[in-house]
Amino acid sequence: MSSTATAAAAPECGGPKTSWPEVVGLSIEEAKKIILKDKPDADIIVLPVGTPVPKDFRPDRVRIFVDTVAETPHVG
Repeated sequence: MSSTATAAAAPECGGPKTSWPEVVGLSIEEAKKIILKDKPDADIIVLPVGTPVPKDFRPDRVRIFVDTVAETPHVG
């Protein structure tokens, strides 16, 4: 079993959930809603994929990395 699957299954094992693979492909707002349902104290930070981030561990921080263009870019 992968570490992602193990972390996602943590609530059934009695521990807090630490990852949310089920939100991949959802909108940011939908993902935030699901994460906050499982972890109400989460400090959710949305970043572009590839953004350098500090290596420190904060148990309340959840990072969502995004890379999809949602609308056609245009001048103006």
